[in-house]
Amino acid sequence: MKKIWMFTPHAGGKKIPLVTQDIVRKRILEHAERSFAGKYSRIDVKFRGALCYIDAYQEPHVGKKHPTAVFGETRAEFIERLRNTPTHLCRLRHFSIDRWSVAFYTYSHERYEPCLFPNGEWFGTPEQAFDIGAVYLE
Repeated sequence: MKKIWMFTPHAGGKKIPLVTQDIVRKRILEHAERSFAGKYSRIDVKFRGALCYIDAYQEPHVGKKHPTAVFGETRAEFIERLRNTPTHLCRLRHFSIDRWSVAFYTYSHERYEPCLFPNGEWFGTPEQAFDIGAVYLE
C-alpha cells in the first residue's frame, strides 16, 4: 500500500519563536484596539507550540435582580466570576509570520473548528483571524 502525503492547514505548523510571539501579540492588540475598542475589557493572546489562542474578557451586563439561591454566590461574586470568564475567539496555527490558519471556537460543540478566511483562503494574517473570532464581541 502506498502512503500519500497530504498537506492540511489544520495540522502541524511551526513552533512560534518568542520574537514572533511578541510581534504577533502587539499586532493583535493594536488591531483589536483600532477595530473593536469598547467591545471588550481585555484581550489575552497565549502561545503554545505552533498555536496562538485569542480570548476576550468583557464587562458583564447583569440586571438588578440576581438569583443567589441558584448560583450560591452573592451578586458581586457572580459579576466577578463573569468578569473573569474568557470568551474564546479563535485559535491560530503558525506557518510564518503572515501565514496562519484559523479555527473558530464553537460554543455549540465547545471546541475549535477549522474555517476559511472570508476571502476563501486557508491562510491569512493574525488580524484577519481576530476579525473572524470577533463576531463574539458584537
